[in-house]
Amino acid sequence: MRNKKLIFRIISLIIGACLLIVIYDTNTIKLNEVSFKSAKLETGDLFTIMQISDFHNKHSPNSFLTSLKFIKEHKPDIIVITGDLIDSNNDDFNNIYSFIDQIVAINPNVYCVSGNHEWRLLDLNNFIKGLVHRNVKVINNTNLVIKHNDVKINLCGVDDHYTRHDDLELASQNMNSEDYTVLLSHSLRIVDSISKPIFDLILSGHTHGGQVRLPFLGALIAPGEGFFPKYDKGIYEISENKFLYLDSGIGTSVLPIRFLNQSQMSLIKIEGIK
Repeated sequence: MRNKKLIFRIISLIIGACLLIVIYDTNTIKLNEVSFKSAKLETGDLFTIMQISDFHNKHSPNSFLTSLKFIKEHKPDIIVITGDLIDSNNDDFNNIYSFIDQIVAINPNVYCVSGNHEWRLLDLNNFIKGLVHRNVKVINNTNLVIKHNDVKINLCGVDDHYTRHDDLELASQNMNSEDYTVLLSHSLRIVDSISKPIFDLILSGHTHGGQVRLPFLGALIAPGEGFFPKYDKGIYEISENKFLYLDSGIGTSVLPIRFLNQSQMSLIKIEGIK
């Protein structure tokens, strides 16, 4: 009888601990900082990017405040949104627009590409117009040159690969690949379409880092990547000095939980070593 009570208490403690982890990881945002070095930038040059991915129309005042705090504290040169701002099961744009208004008020240099959830919207065009109206630069299948504090980079955006709206050729048209080049793509699978290594850094999302992770095993399942995916979150070298960075995102989809996989934003630092 005592053994049964002990086992019950242990199981209850484990379940309780798991629930606390789920609540914390789902509702508390951390900032993940990563650095890349490049001989395409002069020694001493630094370009910083704040990446927001897979917000999924999250209704959380704490998430709003933490996100804004990170932007204020770190003062990134630009902010990029790598898709799935919205969730296809929630077409209340006001929550997203409020979030965007507050971001743009702090830093007006905001760039965005669409994800698969945007393409599931019946009202996609109006949603995009709402972002543009709020001074977000939507750069689906296009590119531009950004100069900040004498540092110049190419910023290239490609539309969602999973829904087959991507056009890499158009996205990189007339682009000088001698300059450091960042590609925004919601889907990591855009790497399968790259024939020439012209992108120094690809910033993606979509996988949610697996959303639920297991000790020693990592991600259980990731959207579009199946069970125990090879790519779930973090840095991957796809060719010599060419990198893919997967941000695990802020929100959730399908299951409204995260486990051993805290909600996050990313601060990317690109340092010159020329």
